[in-house]
Amino acid sequence: MLMSHLAAVSGSLIPEAKPTKIPGLENTISQLFGYGLWLVVLTGVAAAGFGLYKLAVVDKSRHGGGSEPFKWMGGGIAAILVAGSLISILNSIAG
Repeated sequence: MLMSHLAAVSGSLIPEAKPTKIPGLENTISQLFGYGLWLVVLTGVAAAGFGLYKLAVVDKSRHGGGSEPFKWMGGGIAAILVAGSLISILNSIAG
């Protein structure tokens, strides 16, 4: 049930994302791990976008809160880089 729902949701969000089978892992675990990495990339993009939004509407006075948008953007970019590098490493191992 969970696997079919995850495949349906991620298939509609990421049309060409089909996780590479990882040698030595069961098929279900491999697919969940692969889709999970793609979802981490999507959440990283969302966090970076939310950081840009917060930067546009932040209170620019001296009362603080000026660094919060950069925390969101930095966390989002870090998630994209880590998940992207894991995806490329796994594809090179499995491919």
